[in-house]
Amino acid sequence: MKQKDIAALLDEPACAHNAKSKSGCARPKPGSTAGGCAFDGAQIALLPIADVAHIVHGSIACAGSSWDNRGARSSGPTLYRIGMTTDLTEQDVIMGRGEKRLFHAIRQAVESYAPAAVFVYNTCVPALVGDDISAVCKAAQERWGVPVVPVDAAGFYGTKNLGNRIAGETMVKYVCGTREPDPPPPASARDGITVHDINLIGEYNIAGELWHVLPLLDELGLRVLCTLSGDARYCEVQTMHRAEVNMMVCSKAMINVARKLKEAWGTPWFEGSFYGVGDVSQALRDFARLTGDADLGDRTEALIAREEARIHAALEPWRVRLRGKKVLLYTGGVKSWSVISALQDLGMQVVATGTKKSTEEDKARIRELMGSDALMIEDGNPRALLNIVREQQVDILIAGGRNMYTALKARIPFLDINQEREFGYAGYTGMLELARQLALTLESPVWEAVRRPAPWSIPAAATEA
Repeated sequence: MKQKDIAALLDEPACAHNAKSKSGCARPKPGSTAGGCAFDGAQIALLPIADVAHIVHGSIACAGSSWDNRGARSSGPTLYRIGMTTDLTEQDVIMGRGEKRLFHAIRQAVESYAPAAVFVYNTCVPALVGDDISAVCKAAQERWGVPVVPVDAAGFYGTKNLGNRIAGETMVKYVCGTREPDPPPPASARDGITVHDINLIGEYNIAGELWHVLPLLDELGLRVLCTLSGDARYCEVQTMHRAEVNMMVCSKAMINVARKLKEAWGTPWFEGSFYGVGDVSQALRDFARLTGDADLGDRTEALIAREEARIHAALEPWRVRLRGKKVLLYTGGVKSWSVISALQDLGMQVVATGTKKSTEEDKARIRELMGSDALMIEDGNPRALLNIVREQQVDILIAGGRNMYTALKARIPFLDINQEREFGYAGYTGMLELARQLALTLESPVWEAVRRPAPWSIPAAATEA
């Protein structure tokens, strides 16, 4: 990818903070993790497309460090679970065999798995050598008649956020608009209900969260053409241009997709969240507002009234147990604010939140939810987190898996909120699961046991008494 193309991706007119300075590749700090590269961002954004063969063109380390690192789930094909790589070695680089290995890797994937399409991810080594993956993909597509899409996202191009944008740009350039959607099946027709087609952009179906929301949309007559990219199929991505409304689900990383679909096809879009009762209701109202269907608006309000009454009644016993508990939330991007709303719905107090990977819009949302004096954590090293825990008397740390051992060593209750988790927290149903997991974590008897002094550290006199 050329430098001017990277600069164009970093220049996002739809972003309110576009005028601020930004760079593609941030200088890493000694002793801290890089937090993901452009290749990592591109692959995790597209990997949930379940019926596609995802080939990593590069060394085995790139595939080993990135494959299957998200809890995205599929309701059908599991091809995305198979890690594929060209496994370039020093000899391949020296002898210039990279393009040939890639061509044969595509052939093997097509003949062995018959995928709907093949995605080829460029990484640092072949990008530095100069392998022309676009030409190889074009030749392979002509040879076997299967769509082969080059995703030029070498790690040194920049950050994970840039990789997300590269992935979205690739979908718009090569895939969107190449097929018309199927008409709704006659059996799904309901009297008085007009079906409206929508897209969910930036929804990855972590732990099956999408499936908590789909029944609500189906009841309202909102047909999801595509979720980019949770539980998606290649043919669904092809039809994204026909949606009436696009929702940017808790993420500005793929804002370029929403903007370009609006520029090319006139599709309106909005940003929303499925975390927290209020945010779910607002997202449903925004769909009704942008479709302009008055009947849909009335049915949406009726559904919201019913679901909110049900979930508030179900949550009340959990609120009694969770109310007033202090939370330290250390996660990335949009979860730094979207989860706050869900926690506040439960009566919990968020004392601080991490903003290392958050955009300016994310930080503005945090200030709206927590006030202008909100404590935002840029440096999330273990010592800094534990200092906040002690100073604020935090009851539970909610963070990603890499912080789990920090919490356990400090004997602090911990709940995983990132991509590796096993429980979905989106939608009205997800709120109930979030409350349940928080209560189970906080009330576990293990904390009382591990905080007791060891028997050998208790003076003998006190033991006898």
